[in-house]
Amino acid sequence: MSDFTTTYGAFIPELWSQKLNNMLQKNCVMMQCVNRNWEGEIKHQGDKVKIITPADVTVSTLTSENIEYSSLTPTSADLVIDQKKFFAFKIDDVAKVQSSSDIMEAHLNNAKKAIETVQDSYLLAMHTNVVSENTVGTEELPIKLDKTTIYENFVKLSLALKNSDAVYAGARPWVVINPTIEAYLLQSLEFINAYKVGDETLREGAIGRIAGMDVLVSTNLVDVGDKYYVLAGTNDAITFASQLVKIESLRDKDSFSDLVRGLYLYGAKTVQPKALAKMIISVETGD
Repeated sequence: MSDFTTTYGAFIPELWSQKLNNMLQKNCVMMQCVNRNWEGEIKHQGDKVKIITPADVTVSTLTSENIEYSSLTPTSADLVIDQKKFFAFKIDDVAKVQSSSDIMEAHLNNAKKAIETVQDSYLLAMHTNVVSENTVGTEELPIKLDKTTIYENFVKLSLALKNSDAVYAGARPWVVINPTIEAYLLQSLEFINAYKVGDETLREGAIGRIAGMDVLVSTNLVDVGDKYYVLAGTNDAITFASQLVKIESLRDKDSFSDLVRGLYLYGAKTVQPKALAKMIISVETGD
């Protein structure tokens, strides 16, 4: 039987690690909505990334020749890399002989999709960090969307971000919806499809824009207690750090197979809660 790395070159651990890391940098919905400004070298679960937030600067009116200097004290917080995920599977020797490198690429894509699912769900759950004044609808009275009311409620969502000074030149807001909400959105006359935006730059995977927000669709935005929590914001709100620490292979002592496993670490922190907004929507949307 041929050697693992030479028979199935696509399974060389170093090659897999590089490819999967590159693939995880893009396409994932929530990766379009976070910043990675503080991403450092991550090797072990529990590693921390230090985040420094500059202090506000006050502008005063000059009334005399004396200028008073205020002391600036930046704040710091730790982004803890506390999410530890792995994948592990067997490659049968017979399958190795009969298959090609294409199936290895398919396995790589499936590993990427699996990581994105848990990663998107983790980041979308940060709706719990949204301040009350940036929330449209309530737990007791969630919004019931239909094609006639969807636009006005998305305007409220966008307005919440603007009123909290989250939107400024260069900080384009985004909103993440699921296919159920997308079905109503596509019936709204105010929705601008991506192909109608022209030369304007949208986030990768965005289907268009509504109320000034790039619209992304994720199947990982699922109902929680008969409600959807639609998340909106700017990329200033959440900082994210991750690392595919290792992909390795070893021989299975109990079968004619090779074992492949990978370890992926990540963490995120809401550094600017006012740069997030959410809409609480009833699962039983209107007709």
